[in-house]
Formats: sequence, C-alpha cells, structure tokens
Amino acid sequence: MMSVTSKSIDFFGKNLVYCGCSSNASFHRYEVKNYAKVNSKGCGNGARKLVCCKKRNTHQYRVSSMDTAEPTLNGGTQAIKDLAKGLNLKSYPATPISPNRLFEVVSDDLLTLNKNLQSIVGAENPVLISAAEQIFSAGGKRMRPALVFLVSRATAELHGLEDLTVKHRRLAEIVEMIHTASLIHDDVLDESDLRRGKETVHQMFGTRVAVLAGDFMFAQSSWYLANLENIEVIKLISQVIKDFASGEIKQASSLFDCDVQLDEYLIKSYFKTASLIAASVKGAAVFSGSDSSMTEKMFEYGKNLGLSFQVVDDILDFTQSAEQLGKPAGTDLAKGNLTAPVIFALEKEPKLRDIIESEFSEIGSLDEAIKLVKSCGGIERAQELAKEKADLAIQSLQCLPPSVYRLALEDMVTYNLQRIA
Repeated sequence: MMSVTSKSIDFFGKNLVYCGCSSNASFHRYEVKNYAKVNSKGCGNGARKLVCCKKRNTHQYRVSSMDTAEPTLNGGTQAIKDLAKGLNLKSYPATPISPNRLFEVVSDDLLTLNKNLQSIVGAENPVLISAAEQIFSAGGKRMRPALVFLVSRATAELHGLEDLTVKHRRLAEIVEMIHTASLIHDDVLDESDLRRGKETVHQMFGTRVAVLAGDFMFAQSSWYLANLENIEVIKLISQVIKDFASGEIKQASSLFDCDVQLDEYLIKSYFKTASLIAASVKGAAVFSGSDSSMTEKMFEYGKNLGLSFQVVDDILDFTQSAEQLGKPAGTDLAKGNLTAPVIFALEKEPKLRDIIESEFSEIGSLDEAIKLVKSCGGIERAQELAKEKADLAIQSLQCLPPSVYRLALEDMVTYNLQRIA
C-alpha cells in the first residue's frame, strides 16, 4: 500500500496542497489552488517554494526553505539580491560576464572535447561526417560539458584527485552528444530553418539524414555510457533521454492551450532542459567519489540552473530581435508553445486568450499578442521566476570549498540573469 501525507505550502505566491508519497511510489503530486498574483518584489520573507514535483531514482522534487541565503565565494547571492531590485547589474559585477571567461579555467578540457567530438560521430559513419561538422561548428557555447568539467574539478579536489579521470571526460562527451542529438530532433519537429543563425541539419541535408544523425548520436552516446560501467550514472543519463521524449509529448499535447498552469510549464522545462544539466553535474560528482549528500547538491544546482536558463530563454523570445536570437522572435508563441511570460500575462488579459485560441488566424494578431504579453507584466513576472531558480542554484553550491571552479559555477548563474538585465 502507498501511504500519502499532505500539507499546504506557498509556492511563488500560490497556495499548494503537497502530497508526499511513500518511497515506493513513482510520483509526488500536488494541486494548485487560489493562484495569487506576484508583484515585481517577489516573495516575502519566510516563503516556501515547491521546486519540482516528480520523484525518480535517488532524487526528487522537494520543498525548499528560502528564509536565508548564505554568502557565496564571489558575492553570487548579493548579485541575485541586486537583481531583485529591478535587474540592475551596473554595480555587480563591474564587467559583464562572458561564457569565454566563465569557462577559461576548463579551456584545455574543452579543447580536448572539441577534438574528440567530430571523430566520435564520424569515425564509424562517414556519411554523417558532413552533418557532424555542421552540428559541432554551429557556434555553441559547450555549456553542458563545461559544467561537467567545472563540477568534476571542484569535487575532484576534495578527494585528492590530481586530474580528471577518463570517465569524467567521457561523461562530458556523452552529455554534449545527447544535447546535440536533441537539438537536431527539436529542429525537425519544430521545422526550424535556423539554429544559432546557421542553417539547421535538416535544412542542409534533409529530414532523413537529420533524423538518422540524431538517432546515431543517441545510440553512440548510449554505447559510451554503458562502457562507463557505473550503474548510478547509467540510470541518471538514461532517464534524461526518456525525459526528452516526455517533454516533447507534453509540449505537443498542450499547444495553444490557454489553461496550461505554471507547474506544468516547469515540469516540461525540467524534462526538456534541466534534466540533462542536473544529471550530468551529479554524474561528474559521482565520478569524483563524492558522497550522496554532495552529489544531490550538485543535482539541485543543475536542476535550478537549467530551469532558470529555460525561463530566461523564453523571456528573450519576446525581448530580442531575430538577429540576436538567430531565429524569428516570438517563434514559440507562434507555434502555440505557451511559456512563462505568456502564462503570467494570460492571468491579466482575457483578450490574449482569444487571440491565442484563434491560432493567430488574423493578420497582425501575433504581433498584438506579443505586445499584450509585454504590457501585462508577463516579462517582469517571468524574470522573478528566473531569479527564484537562480537563488536556489546558488545555495546548492555552499557545500563546495572556495576555488576558481566554484567561482565559475556561481558566475554561470549570474551570467544567465545578465542576459535579461
């Protein structure tokens, strides 16, 4: 029998009923009641926030106290507090953070990774060499493998490892292959012609080659994953591939659905974005020999950083130009994918619902919808949500000793928020 307990909590201004199931249950469920509007100041002191809701393997979504935030190595928490005062980053930090500077301490690791990626994809399948060159030269920041390297080195120091192991490096390669495969399939499903300002694989080589290229990288990454011979990491990364599919199904089944709730959006965002980051940085800590407490903290860091990144990306879809985005602005909304800014704006503007449910049948209706999202506070409230997740990510790093690697992990959080400052 499954035992269930419930309690009322507050999540980002919402009253929730949280039901905690026994350890043999597959899911933790909750329902949303009396959604309260959130102003630009965010939650008050003592507020408690439900980070996520689904339990799997050794990690689960849980309620986290937000009463206090300890100081961080480089003032990361202070940066988050400054952001809460209107996203003013003029005083902190003095110079905008760039990905190149963030990853400078693992630049040699990334160079080695870049050399390996194309040979890994093309070695056994010459037909895919051209596609692989297009994929891995498209200007990506290599954020996910960089995070693997940063956490690997931050935790390796704790256990007396002088350098990264072969498994650390292989994990980073696996993570980038999985991420790239998911992007190729996303572009096919979304019928996107551009990725980072360049033609997508399916646009250049056709849908058949694109699908096969993505499938091959998923299969190749799974083979390398099995050869790591660590059952905990194998389960973690295998779950990610399942999450990708779940996220796509959730998105496809809720297009143009104006009744979609914020918690549903967060679950979908976890599946599509945060799951890979969370699993990969936890896996890095596992290979360093960290205990379960440390690996779980790294998972929480990756999860909340990933969610914050997704919210920021969804904000930028409304605030940046097509040239900056590398794709047409408002693309998600045009295709019926309702993200955080839209969900918040729908609470205030009934007209927006009518436009979306018409699937933008009238000329100019998409532009009108974008204006309504901006004028109804959707952007500002989404910014608050991104900052909330960023603060949780910063707190998860307190278990690490001071180092240049922890500094870079904290700066990664601030860099993300700077994108919407």
